Amino acid sequence: MSNPGLPTFDQLRIFLAVVDGGSLAAAARRLNRAVSVISYGISKLEDQLGLQLFDRESTRKLQLTVAGRAVLAEARTVSQGIDALRAKVKGLLDGLEAEVDLAVDVMLPAERLGKVLRAFAEAYPTVQLRLHQEALGAITAMVLDRQAVIGLSGPLAAGVEGVECVAAGSVAMVPVAAPDHPLGRMERIPPGEGRKHIQLVLTDRSRFTDGRDFSVLSPRTWRLADLGAKHALLREGIGWGNMPLPMIEADLMAGTLLRLAMPDHQGGTYRFAGIWRRDTPPGPAASWLLDQLVALGADDVEEEGFGDI
Repeated sequence: MSNPGLPTFDQLRIFLAVVDGGSLAAAARRLNRAVSVISYGISKLEDQLGLQLFDRESTRKLQLTVAGRAVLAEARTVSQGIDALRAKVKGLLDGLEAEVDLAVDVMLPAERLGKVLRAFAEAYPTVQLRLHQEALGAITAMVLDRQAVIGLSGPLAAGVEGVECVAAGSVAMVPVAAPDHPLGRMERIPPGEGRKHIQLVLTDRSRFTDGRDFSVLSPRTWRLADLGAKHALLREGIGWGNMPLPMIEADLMAGTLLRLAMPDHQGGTYRFAGIWRRDTPPGPAASWLLDQLVALGADDVEEEGFGDI
């Protein structure tokens, strides 16, 4: 049974330079080596592998053999892996994080988050990202507990000891219900009518929301920890509730949800803040993420007449 030797990375780099350049001379110019060094490197690689990689007989131009084409794919994979390793190590030496834990409020429009993360992947290809999507006070709790280095929180982060905040836009929260819900069937909703019906309320289990309610009108509530589940139950007509306007715009257009003209509750502005621990400032990649989220938030247009939630 044949047992090939172990080629060096330099031999593989010479091999790839010859393939990409089309000749020994082109590879020598690319690597700033003598042609004799390039030729010796290819010969040693073929000896190590026990394979002829180039057909030197049938044409004046170097052509890969069948075995050479098979080795080429693996050589490129190894080269790309080494390049990625060097880039990651260089980033670490320059202070770039190996990974970033980002906690994001579920109210943040998904389109905005996707846009930022796509750009992040292009700008920082060596940095791994862990994304956590939570509600209400859970974002602040994750940052304080060091489960996330930065967060995009709702208004609950303001004034929390040990947390730095920077404004990052807002989203309109509006009351909605299904068209077959009693509130949805009313042409004119009288004051106090919302208190007679189940209100679907988003909640979390963080210490920052313990014993606190936000925009809760009805004594009859169903409390959910998942915004997607709340959305689904609203469409089923189980209750009414407040939702971020960008998330239910398609429902309003399709008529699967109706925006409720409640005289005692029009809705409100849910403000975002970029947050981090005061004693742990974010590194370059995390700072870039925060800057992007803040910049996009600056373009948010608030609903007229809305107060803060």
